[in-house]
Amino acid sequence: MSELSSIKIYAKKNSVPIMQDEGSDFICKYILENDVKSVLEIGTAIGYSTIKFASVKEDVQVTSVEMDIDRHIKAKQNVSDAGLEDSITLILADAGKLELDEKFDLIFIDGPKAQYIKFFEKYKHNLNENGVIVTDNLSFHGMVEDLTLTHNYSTKKLVKKIQKYIEFLENNTEFETVFYNFGDKIAVSRKISR
Repeated sequence: MSELSSIKIYAKKNSVPIMQDEGSDFICKYILENDVKSVLEIGTAIGYSTIKFASVKEDVQVTSVEMDIDRHIKAKQNVSDAGLEDSITLILADAGKLELDEKFDLIFIDGPKAQYIKFFEKYKHNLNENGVIVTDNLSFHGMVEDLTLTHNYSTKKLVKKIQKYIEFLENNTEFETVFYNFGDKIAVSRKISR
């Protein structure tokens, strides 16, 4: 899909973080193999992964939330160029304050890293039975495993929040989480059936 390569070029040129292919391919494969029909994405950016997920199969509906107006506008343009307006709903909002009633088969958390726990707790109620919460960037370019890779104070603070989120997942009694070393490390959390 040529739209995806041009989005990639734009992202690189304008320093917009988009998902690594290995990670997004893993989620696309998951969508296909588990017959996922509805996806909620926290953090649209410019719509790269949004478009990839919606392109997996015809019956996938993706709802994606972004709070940055410029990125939201660019994502709208990219979705339109890809001809996927019927499969994708883009919402301009702060995901921390948004209220959604719908239920989803897969919830993908890829927004502000410092708010991962908040997003997980907030949106777990929007999961369908047997649905999963997928989180990206749990290695944060290797810094989660090795904090000496950065000397930047705010980056170190962010990495510590990601480490805290990983602990939160590991100790969560409501969800069972499996970690995958694809892309920038991904977690798939499924509700434990009682």
